Amino acid sequence: MTDRAQREFKQRRARARGRSRRGWSRLPGEGPPQDRGQPNAVVNVGWGRLIFAETFETAEDLAAVMRQEAPDERDITINVNNPHVVLAQAPEAFFLDPSHTFRLEFEHYRPRTDRMVGVYVRRLRSSADAEAVNRIYAKVGMVPVGRDFLLSHRGSRRIVHLVAVDETTEEVVGTITGVDHERVYDDPEGGSSLWCLAVDPQAPLPGIGEVLLRHLVETFQTRGLAHIDLSVMHDNAPAIKLYEKLGFQRIPLFSLKYKNPINEKLYSAPMPEAKLNPYARILINEARRRGVTVEIEDAEGGLFALSHGGRRVCCRESLSELTSAVALSRCDDKALTHRLLARHGLRVPAQHEVDDASDARAFLQKYGRIVVKPARGEQGRGISVDISDPVDMVRAIEDAEIVCDRVLLEEFCEGADLRIIVIGFKVIAAAVRIPATVIGDGVSDVRSLIDRQSRRRASATGGESRIPVDGETERCVKSAGYDFDVILPKGTSLAVRKTANLHTGGTIHDVTDQLNPHLREVAEEGARILDIPVVGFDFLVPDVAGEEYVTIEANERPGLANHEPQPTAEAFVDLLFPQTTDRFLEMKEPRNATG
Repeated sequence: MTDRAQREFKQRRARARGRSRRGWSRLPGEGPPQDRGQPNAVVNVGWGRLIFAETFETAEDLAAVMRQEAPDERDITINVNNPHVVLAQAPEAFFLDPSHTFRLEFEHYRPRTDRMVGVYVRRLRSSADAEAVNRIYAKVGMVPVGRDFLLSHRGSRRIVHLVAVDETTEEVVGTITGVDHERVYDDPEGGSSLWCLAVDPQAPLPGIGEVLLRHLVETFQTRGLAHIDLSVMHDNAPAIKLYEKLGFQRIPLFSLKYKNPINEKLYSAPMPEAKLNPYARILINEARRRGVTVEIEDAEGGLFALSHGGRRVCCRESLSELTSAVALSRCDDKALTHRLLARHGLRVPAQHEVDDASDARAFLQKYGRIVVKPARGEQGRGISVDISDPVDMVRAIEDAEIVCDRVLLEEFCEGADLRIIVIGFKVIAAAVRIPATVIGDGVSDVRSLIDRQSRRRASATGGESRIPVDGETERCVKSAGYDFDVILPKGTSLAVRKTANLHTGGTIHDVTDQLNPHLREVAEEGARILDIPVVGFDFLVPDVAGEEYVTIEANERPGLANHEPQPTAEAFVDLLFPQTTDRFLEMKEPRNATG
């Protein structure tokens, strides 16, 4: 920090200490106007406005501004220390946000002495960055920001948009936004605030959120500001743990919001689907948006019924009554799926059902590298990939028999694990799945790295994705030359599973726009062969943009939530209730010029 910045910092700290005797923030009307900085301060941050309560003269003035929230936006009124007074102005329209406010005094901040390997932070600077930020927002359920807004503020001193970039792939894997209160409204306390900290849930690198947070803190600290505030949901334990680790302390300030559909879940009672997993919930939300009636039959089992216009369809996640029992059985039995697809000319790997030990050894000897899997099963359970040792094969067969008494051996094929979603016999989404991977920090052993990565995957997927520490994981680690107790060198990447299933810790990356048209045709033809309206095909491909492939499996109940922001939920409800599609409604009831 320069001498001038240090002097400015001390001056602001002195002013802040003088104000702190009267409280963390002033209720509208407290203190003379000149002590509050610029009056009635509001700043647009792209997804809505930040309204600074301490700058308003009266609660009535503040309530009037809060009522001006634009459609499809999300305003937040911050730094309120007596929220009940403002709520009383319009209890039917406002609500108290169930979040805690934390503050970090920069004089207490301690920077890291080392640098995280694998990621760097910079300003948002291009359309590609803006698109990447919105992709991350979509994955974590946040409100997107207009590209033009992000680009027009890339050099702003009031609003700071930062991105974290993977050093190897140059992909944006995280983002954070900061607001400089002094530049917004001449904040006499020299404050700032943090918003929209989001990390790509598929990113394999640990600590991205901390790197972004520290970079923003240090950016504002070098400006001579005194502190940074943030708002975090009261039950977001991992985030609170990170903030407290960096020295943030909870303070008695609150946030108010205007009631709108975006934040309805924050002020209304929990819906019946609260216990549903993400795969069922995404369909429920889309159905409700269309005006389709939802009836939860069993939340834990993912069972619900959708009704509209006298039509009622029962579903279990993406499996509905439109999928016949015969079509389901064609997918459920992997050997049957293999035979049907091969009979119609689709490329499949060689396959053999285990009869005895001698024929299994003969199959392994013929192909050298094989896959062992149960004939029935899902979510990667009981599957062992790239088996080349007879002893490993016997163990893999025993593991598969726990899931199903019929065990299949398949020729191992190289390639990227590609999942293609077909709904209504049309490809809707495609994604490459990558096996669970850990990256060494030079300090932690492999077991600890797996444990931490497993917790991150569980947090990012609502508990759906975890890395099992079992015999298959141990085999994969040993095949790479390590064991659970070895310290992985800093920056070293280690795939700890061969299967890429989300439920065993794998990550999924959208490639819909890159998918070769021939692969689209193959997937749609496969759906017609199996006569199934909703299906997820697993292919192995050298290149998603090429035509080569082998078909591995067909999943009759694919997880559609894994493919956001592709419109999988929309296509599913279109299939069940075509009369509710946005396109149909627009044709029947065109909007006038004013909307």
